[in-house]
Amino acid sequence: MIERDFVSRKKIEYQIQEFIAENLKGVGLSHSKLQRTPLGEKIIIYASRPGLIIGGGGTNIKKLTKQLKKKFGLENPEIEISEIGNTNLVASVVAERIASALEKYGTMRFKGIGHKAMADVLNAGGKGIEILISGKIPSARARTWRFYQGYLKKCGQSALDMVDTAYTIAKLKSGIVGIKVSIMPSNIRLPDDMRFKEDEQIVEEVSPSESAILEKEIEAETKIEKTESKKEDKEEKKEKKPRKKKTEK
Repeated sequence: MIERDFVSRKKIEYQIQEFIAENLKGVGLSHSKLQRTPLGEKIIIYASRPGLIIGGGGTNIKKLTKQLKKKFGLENPEIEISEIGNTNLVASVVAERIASALEKYGTMRFKGIGHKAMADVLNAGGKGIEILISGKIPSARARTWRFYQGYLKKCGQSALDMVDTAYTIAKLKSGIVGIKVSIMPSNIRLPDDMRFKEDEQIVEEVSPSESAILEKEIEAETKIEKTESKKEDKEEKKEKKPRKKKTEK
């Protein structure tokens, strides 16, 4: 069945993405894509630190290709690495930075880490950001801290398509802390953003012969309009005249 083949392919693609996300940590990974070509499978990895993925002499990338061949049965996987331009507008990279900062500095400085991440995103041009940090922070009682600034869609189709959301965890001494980051980039046009175009006056050059023909046509049209207006005026005057009553002898 075609449906089963389609579902199985998508399942393998999702498993490959999860495998890459688990093995490539600390490289600023954004996301990955799988493209099927006549020569084999092409995997595109988007990250902020491509040098760490390649490794010295390409050792890391060779190791990753061997693991993909062995685990998923890919015949000829080709890995392509694409560098991210603005890392402050990628939710997965921001979440990874927050997690590494919490693991490095501990739970007592979580507010400064959250506010710094928000400031970096807004200075980079983001419309809005929301950070949720859940866990035993800063005390032994679990709670959720919310950092929010700017404009962010929370519901509707635009919230699903236009808002970049990422989840990650930080392993601390007190336990695992969950981090959720939602970013609304600046290059997004919302459905309620309506703009009206101004009417542009188009001027075209006309030859002397064409201009003479146009003048004659305009004169003829004006004459027709004048005659029609005169007829209408006469008809209105006739209707307005009072009718004389007949006198009986």
